[in-house]
Amino acid sequence: MANALLSFETIPRVEDAAPYIDLAVEIIRQSGVKYVVGPMDTMLEGDLEQLLDIVKRVNVELAALGGGGITSIIKIQFDPDGISMEQVTERYR
Repeated sequence: MANALLSFETIPRVEDAAPYIDLAVEIIRQSGVKYVVGPMDTMLEGDLEQLLDIVKRVNVELAALGGGGITSIIKIQFDPDGISMEQVTERYR
C-alpha cells in the first residue's frame, strides 16, 4: 500500500523545456508507480523512499542533458497507514 503522495514540478533552465519534460515523464512511467501528469506538476503515489528516488533520478538525468541545472518544487503528503490519490480527492469527484 502506498504511504505517500508526492507532487513535483521540474523546471529546467533552458528555452525549450519539452525534451526535458518528456524525459522526466518517461523516467516516471518506467518506474511503475501510479502517476498523473497535470498542467502545473506531476503527482506520484507510492512508497515515500521510492518516490524520492524517482525525483532524484529525474533531477540527475535532466541535469546531465546540460543547460544550467534543474530546479524542482516538491510537495509531499505522508501517511504511514496508507494514502491514495482517490482517497484524497473522492469527495470532489
